[in-house]
Amino acid sequence: MTSGRPRIALGLPVATSLYRADEQHRVVELAKAADDTGIDTVVQSDHLVMGERLDRYPFGTFAFPHGSPWLEPLTTLAVIAGATSRLRLSTGILIAGLRRAPLLAKTAASLDALSGGRLELGVGTGWQPEEYETMDLDFERRAQILDDTITACQALWAPGGPAAVDLPTVAFEKIWCDPKPVSPGGPPILFAGPMTRRNLRRITELGAGWIPIMGESTAGVAAGVARLREAWAAAGRGEQTPRVRHTLAPRRAASGGLDLDRTLAGVGELVEVGVTEVSVPVAAFVSDPDAAPGWVADLGGRWEKLWT
Repeated sequence: MTSGRPRIALGLPVATSLYRADEQHRVVELAKAADDTGIDTVVQSDHLVMGERLDRYPFGTFAFPHGSPWLEPLTTLAVIAGATSRLRLSTGILIAGLRRAPLLAKTAASLDALSGGRLELGVGTGWQPEEYETMDLDFERRAQILDDTITACQALWAPGGPAAVDLPTVAFEKIWCDPKPVSPGGPPILFAGPMTRRNLRRITELGAGWIPIMGESTAGVAAGVARLREAWAAAGRGEQTPRVRHTLAPRRAASGGLDLDRTLAGVGELVEVGVTEVSVPVAAFVSDPDAAPGWVADLGGRWEKLWT
C-alpha cells in the first residue's frame, strides 16, 4: 500500500482481558510502546458501574463478570499523557451523559491542555439502565442527555465567555469554564452507534466523525459514510472529511489462530469506503502481559511496512 494511509489506533485492554485486577497500571507500558512506534492513537473504553443484568448486553455474551475492574477513561488517559509525548488520546466510547457537562468540560479541557492538544472523545449512550439510574438520570432520555451534554461542553469550550445554554437536560448562564482546550472549539468529538437519523444529525451538527456500531459490516460502513458525506455537504461542511474509526476485524490463519498480517490486510477495503482510522484490540491477539509491549512494537513495525 502506498497511498490513502489511515491512522491506526490501539484498543487498550479492559477489565481482565489482559491484566489481573492488581496489574491494571501496566496499561501504561502498552501506551509507551505505542508512543515509540508507528501507532497513532490509544483508545480506552468506559463503564462507570456495572448492574446485575449483564444479559442486556446487545452484542452477544458479555465477557466480563461482576468484579472485573474498569478503569475510568479520562483518568487513565491523563496518566498515559504524562508517560507519552506523541500519541493521540481517545475514548471509545465514553458514556458522556453520565458526567455532568460542566465537570466533563473542565476535565476534558484540562487533559487536552496538559497533553498539548492530544485529546479526542469518542462518545455514546451506553446500554445499561443501571449506569443512568445510579447517577439519578433517566435512561429513556439518554439520547437527549448525550446531545445536551456535548452541546453544553462545546459552549463552555468556546473562546471568551460567558457561556449560556438552555437545553432540555442542562441549563446555565453567565458561566466561565477555564482553561480552554488547546484544540480550537474543544477536543474532536466522534459519535458512536448506528447511522440513525438522530446520530446523523448530531454528527453533522456537533461532531468531527463517526464510530460505527461494533461488528458493523464494510457495506454498512460504506452506506453510513455516504449518508454522512451527503449530510455534511447539505450543511455546508462538504470541504471537510468526516473522521471514521472502525475496529479492524481479526482474521484467522489456516491453523485457526488469529493472524495479524491477514488482519492488517483488511485495511484497504475499509479505507476505500471512507474509514480514516482503524482500531486493533490488543487483547484479541495477546494473552501474556509480559509479551504485550513487544507485540505492540511489532504491530507498529508491520503497520509501517504496509505504507513503504
